[in-house]
Amino acid sequence: MAISLSEARKSHNRLLDKIPDDELAPVLPFFEMVKTNVRDVVAEQGEPIRYIYFPCNCALSCLIYMEGGNSVEVGTIGNEGFTCIEALFDADIALETVVCQIEGSSLRIHIGDFKRLIGKHEYLTRLLHCSGQAYLSQVSQSVACNRLHSIDMRFARWLLITHDRVQGDEFSLTQEFLAAMLGVHRPSVSTVAGIFQQAGMIRYSRGRMQVLDREKLEEASCECYQVVRSHFERLLGLPRG
Repeated sequence: MAISLSEARKSHNRLLDKIPDDELAPVLPFFEMVKTNVRDVVAEQGEPIRYIYFPCNCALSCLIYMEGGNSVEVGTIGNEGFTCIEALFDADIALETVVCQIEGSSLRIHIGDFKRLIGKHEYLTRLLHCSGQAYLSQVSQSVACNRLHSIDMRFARWLLITHDRVQGDEFSLTQEFLAAMLGVHRPSVSTVAGIFQQAGMIRYSRGRMQVLDREKLEEASCECYQVVRSHFERLLGLPRG
């Protein structure tokens, strides 16, 4: 069911929220609000793209799978962006597998409608391209980060990114899921989480993560968080990492 302009403004997708009312209203009939649960796959690498998702209060993880079944996270998407930026360039096949890591709601649009809107709505199209650039900066930085920085730095960076994208300081997160996102074994995550908890930065118990000291987390993170955040601010005016 299509959503109203007032509902769209309350959705918390900060990308769509930047579009003026007179340009957003005509495109809203093509969108619907859907629930995304943890581990829901909204796009699958090598498969046709069906929908483009604009997260509202959830967080999505973008993964690349190898032939042996191993995967690595190359980026994340929250309420500052949208899935499958390759669709901007008329792609029909997904380059990444996109999985829900923090449950919540998303606005989604069918790929056919998405492509028809591109070019017809100048402000929307320009904003989508800026968001695409910001996402590419995140992917590029993630490659260097995964290769050069320690697990504790990457752990802090990942928590900061997730904290940016959820409402409040607490969210659900299992060690198994976090280990998969960081590309490490679960015991490594458990060790780092224990160190961060002892330092007073987080509280973690039974799959619930709570950020206690944001400033200390930023100090513990590598420079990659701030580098990507600056790109989002420059391109979109949104403080997201």
